[in-house]
Amino acid sequence: MPPGRFYLAAALFSQGGEILAIVTLRELLDAGVHYGHRTSRRNPKMDRYIFAKRNAIHIVDLRETIRGLIKATRFLHRIAEDGQTALLVGTKRQAAPVLQECAERSQLPYVNNRWLGGTLTNFRTIRSRLGRLEELEALEDTGEIANYSKKMIATLQREKRKIKANLEGIRKMSRLPGALIVIDPRREKIAVYEAYKLGIPIVALTDTDADPSLVDIPIPGNDDAIRCIQLVLDKLTNAFVAGRASYMSGADAKPDADAMAAAAQPARPAVAVPEKAHAPAQAADAQQAEPEQGGPADQATTEA
Repeated sequence: MPPGRFYLAAALFSQGGEILAIVTLRELLDAGVHYGHRTSRRNPKMDRYIFAKRNAIHIVDLRETIRGLIKATRFLHRIAEDGQTALLVGTKRQAAPVLQECAERSQLPYVNNRWLGGTLTNFRTIRSRLGRLEELEALEDTGEIANYSKKMIATLQREKRKIKANLEGIRKMSRLPGALIVIDPRREKIAVYEAYKLGIPIVALTDTDADPSLVDIPIPGNDDAIRCIQLVLDKLTNAFVAGRASYMSGADAKPDADAMAAAAQPARPAVAVPEKAHAPAQAADAQQAEPEQGGPADQATTEA
């Protein structure tokens, strides 16, 4: 380790012992993670994550940022190993393109345009709207939309654009996520409240104006800088992808292990069923019993 430089290893290892997430203090400083908001916008609950104040701007304690990254990467790696998914949420202008890029690269669902109320708590209705999107796309693919009037075509196309802009990122999300990754929980408060109500764990990049009490794993840092958002999302999604790879390798190895166990099990020898040894004795008993049953009938015949 070079002197004068602090390294963070997220203590996540794959089956081969490879370190999954490493970030240096220099990377955090270069990305501007330590810059907070102005002191007038401070949330008192963020005091434990504030290191100092410079020119009326709060400086985030990077040690707390490191702790948050370690907890978040471990947690995401674990839920990915369990076969669950995570939903990325960030609708602010700085976060939207970066979040979409990271989500598509890691094949995770995302919301980067607008959070529709009830996306989690009324998930069945949201899925029905996605079904409507598929219907509209089928009209265009088959050419049936040409049978409508120009006004109706414009209405249908506008409806399609609206649904696609809001729900395209969660199109393949067939069930509720195992975790929520949020950029700026203050702005995405509706998403945070819904996840909190449903008991879905929340991992969030929280600035000095946010409320960390609603977040399960806060990562203190600058939620306005594109480089900071890119750095944090890269580390989180990389940990999730590594956990999912471990889950997939385990799922592939399970049928092979079952087949090997079945092959290793010794075959049971065929057991010959012996003939009944008491059959003659039972037949003799039956013959002796017949006269006893016929005795009263013979007496009745003689008396008659």
